[in-house]
Amino acid sequence: MSISKPVQRNLRDRARQVALFEIGGLVLSTPPFVWLSDVPFIDAAGLMFVLALIATLWNAAYNTGFDWIEGRLTGRQADQRPWLLRVAHALGFEGGILLMGLPVVMAWTGMGWMAALVADIGLALFYVVYAFFFNLAYDRVFPITATAN
Repeated sequence: MSISKPVQRNLRDRARQVALFEIGGLVLSTPPFVWLSDVPFIDAAGLMFVLALIATLWNAAYNTGFDWIEGRLTGRQADQRPWLLRVAHALGFEGGILLMGLPVVMAWTGMGWMAALVADIGLALFYVVYAFFFNLAYDRVFPITATAN
């Protein structure tokens, strides 16, 4: 049995996906982070921006790699991903961000590692849910077409 190579998102579509994800994440996550952490808004906004830059690079690499591997293993396009794999996708993405973000949160806010870990886990939990629903909505609004490449 031969598995076909599914159509992948092109660079323009991937850039739109990453930009919309990060902008939405900043808008939705910064106010509650300020409220819950007592970090001043300007400091929190700066931190969230730096984390968004890191996440942007990770987002592009992770989603491209995940889609490629999934396509090679299953022959399925990313916009046809089943629910359980969507959950695994969101958890994997946020696990990577958690590992990369913890030292940044500690350095930026002066929090100890435990407080920074709690803050980073809180952000990761928010983003797991956000990533799941964002990517589901994105796949519905911008489905992959045969002309995507």
